[in-house]
Amino acid sequence: MNKQKRSFINAIWDFCCSLKLTIVILILLAATSIIGTVIQQNKQPEEYIRIYGEATFRLFEKLNFFDMYHSWWFLALLTLFAINLTACSIKRLPRVLKVVKNPNLTPDESFYRSLSTLEEVVTKEKPETVRDKIAAFLKKEFAEPKITEEDGKIHLYSEKMAWARFGVYITHASILIIFIGAIIGNVFGFKAFVNIVEGTETSRVWKRGGAEPTPIDLGFTVRCEDFSMTYYEGSMRPKEYKSLITVIDNGEKVVIDRPVIVNDPLTYKGIVFYQSSYGPAGNPIFTIEATERASGEKQTYTLEQGKTARLPGGATVRVTNFAENFQNFGPAARIEVAKAGQAPRSFTVLKNFPQFDAQRGGDYIFSLASLEQRQYTGLQVAKDPGVWVVWIGCTLLVVGSIVAFFLSHRRVWVSIMPLEDGRSGIMMGGNAHRNQAAFEMAFDDMKDKLKKEINS
Repeated sequence: MNKQKRSFINAIWDFCCSLKLTIVILILLAATSIIGTVIQQNKQPEEYIRIYGEATFRLFEKLNFFDMYHSWWFLALLTLFAINLTACSIKRLPRVLKVVKNPNLTPDESFYRSLSTLEEVVTKEKPETVRDKIAAFLKKEFAEPKITEEDGKIHLYSEKMAWARFGVYITHASILIIFIGAIIGNVFGFKAFVNIVEGTETSRVWKRGGAEPTPIDLGFTVRCEDFSMTYYEGSMRPKEYKSLITVIDNGEKVVIDRPVIVNDPLTYKGIVFYQSSYGPAGNPIFTIEATERASGEKQTYTLEQGKTARLPGGATVRVTNFAENFQNFGPAARIEVAKAGQAPRSFTVLKNFPQFDAQRGGDYIFSLASLEQRQYTGLQVAKDPGVWVVWIGCTLLVVGSIVAFFLSHRRVWVSIMPLEDGRSGIMMGGNAHRNQAAFEMAFDDMKDKLKKEINS
């Protein structure tokens, strides 16, 4: 029974440590990430039904394709990947620690024969003299050696960058740290939006996702003092749109008139406000001037679109439509004048050309004095308390990758043994745990220098 239990545990352990499992998980993560990229996440159900149809929408909803990165199966893949990384690290780490902490200080001939870099030299010098020369040479050209004497032989061991073997474990740890940061952000953070009309304020934002947006209380108030836009010269194509935001916390203005533009968000108490969108809020307000042609008497009317005002003599006037840039002539309004018993007459007045309507004829000359359209600013709101954990993980990922792929643990062994004729035999070999080809070139250069040093 114990053997069967042990065998089952070993099978599970081998499965968790399997490189094949790593490859399969990475392929599945890549494939599912494509799904999350192709299918826009956290949109309203109506929009998904319009794009995919009712039946496909129901299927995708059951598969959690619309909020894939929070689905149970995607989180399960990440968890399995984390377990795989941890198990692989635990399995291989003791062997690496043994190589680093307990190197082979007294290699035999079979060990040297197993190395791809090997050199044998015979010299007339005594072993002690050769030892001192080689020790000084290695300290100067490579790294200070450890000297061990055993069975009449002298062994020198020198190494560089032993810590480079741990680069892969730094990389593994960084991925786990990134996962932890992402979990912290998902559990304790949120992504939301809010639309604020100029001159108004709010203390709530609306979380994205689900059939209906969920309100979130910020704990402070955000006020949009003003919204402005600039356009590319000669067109109405927006060049930049900007909100002036004031933050009020406990009745005190802690942030005043902070400009928020695209790529320059506002951050307060870990909550970030990004400029996202804009649009008109409510009906525009028009200031219309009506000048009686006969007497020259002028009347001023402030009207909302669609509302009417009465002119002297009983006629009515109202604004039926407007344009912010009418055929590149600037702001314009479409005015309708109605007299009792007559069909209404419509015509256009231009703000930049107040005498334009004088050419029309009629009892009154109309001009557009001003056009005011309140705007709302659309802000994306995000809170991610795990972002710094993710940044730490990303930094470690870069460091670990550089160490793992570009640096190597390099080792050199030299053994000196007395020969029967009074001479000394020298065996020299080296090894690098990565980029062995480059190390062999450096080793060839080093052994040539060592020969000259021994024979000097």
